Amino acid sequence: MLTTTQNDETDDKHQANETIIAELDLDNDEFDDMTIRSIIAICTAILLILGSGVIYIGWNNWWNDDLIGPGTFLTSRQQNYENLVGFSNLEINGQGIIVCIVDSGIDLTHPDLRHIELNGWRDFINSKETVYDDHGHGTMMAGIMSAKGGLTGVANGVNLLVAKALSEEGTGSDEIVSEAINWCRTNQADIISLSLGGAPGIIPSLINGDLVEESVNDALDEGIYVIAAAGNDGEEETDEDVDSPCNVENVICVGGVGIDGTIWSGSSKGSNNFEIFPPKLARQDPDKKPELVAPAESIPVLVSTNKGENEPTESTYGTASGTSAATVYVSSAIALLLQSNPNLSRNGTNGGDLDVIEQVKQWIKESCLQRANSNEHDEYYGYGLLQVDVLIERAT
Repeated sequence: MLTTTQNDETDDKHQANETIIAELDLDNDEFDDMTIRSIIAICTAILLILGSGVIYIGWNNWWNDDLIGPGTFLTSRQQNYENLVGFSNLEINGQGIIVCIVDSGIDLTHPDLRHIELNGWRDFINSKETVYDDHGHGTMMAGIMSAKGGLTGVANGVNLLVAKALSEEGTGSDEIVSEAINWCRTNQADIISLSLGGAPGIIPSLINGDLVEESVNDALDEGIYVIAAAGNDGEEETDEDVDSPCNVENVICVGGVGIDGTIWSGSSKGSNNFEIFPPKLARQDPDKKPELVAPAESIPVLVSTNKGENEPTESTYGTASGTSAATVYVSSAIALLLQSNPNLSRNGTNGGDLDVIEQVKQWIKESCLQRANSNEHDEYYGYGLLQVDVLIERAT
């Protein structure tokens, strides 16, 4: 509809109509105003579609990284911890080294663990053939070492054996844990990682030490590296020593630190002096407890959501604190060391007995970053903070 001025005279209408007719009679070879407007509209629509695609891609990346994925806080925190203990500049991943994790199982449906093909699985709690984790702690520990995805494990090329020796409640008996350690040994593990008693909610209340320590010593005698958590009772007034089997002489016992490298408040101390009761000889270098410390406070971890069911878990992440996480960092460091020096493994030319383990422990003592203003062993900080790059260089 045409609009006119307020005068709205007939002559004006007639003149307007003539103008319109004249415009419609333009040469057919020229684009009329309507055609130009249509072309502009189409181009605008195309630009909007392309622009919305870019917007979608950006939004999708943000959604997957910060909402579905671990997010920048967790990934940057993980990187900071790797920088702290020397993993960042290494181009090896533990390939070919067999690590046995004794814990609550593993959730292979988590997107960051779906690439794993286990070298072996044994359920000492429910005797299930299906691989699962009804507690979640084992998945957290396995992720620190082997994740590929939102988070990246520090030794994700290792061959994993997983022994489920902790129940849905996170408890395990001395007998069951002992059997699990023996299973690791007979299945050719180079390293046994024991995060028992090293995290909130993991309470091996029935582990009194005798059978476990016997199995650990059998493994050590074959040149298998046993890494264990110092424990999380550092804040308790009754704290007397590191947990079993961390107290075994040739076990590598691991305490924990925070993101700034200072001791984590929950990390257990080692009692290394002579005692009449209970009877204990004074510990000597390089076997004072703990031997070293590694990341333990608010560690980025994979979270299992399926509670042992067959349904795939969500892509879920979180943080966890405890010397169990520190244990996995050190187990991973030893895996990288053995990849760089295969002769030090249980089947290597120099491996297979306690002597090589003692030598590696001496290198750990010499390569750790000592606590400020100290050149001796500390009952919480050990010989110092793990420096895996320096350790590998020291052993080469």
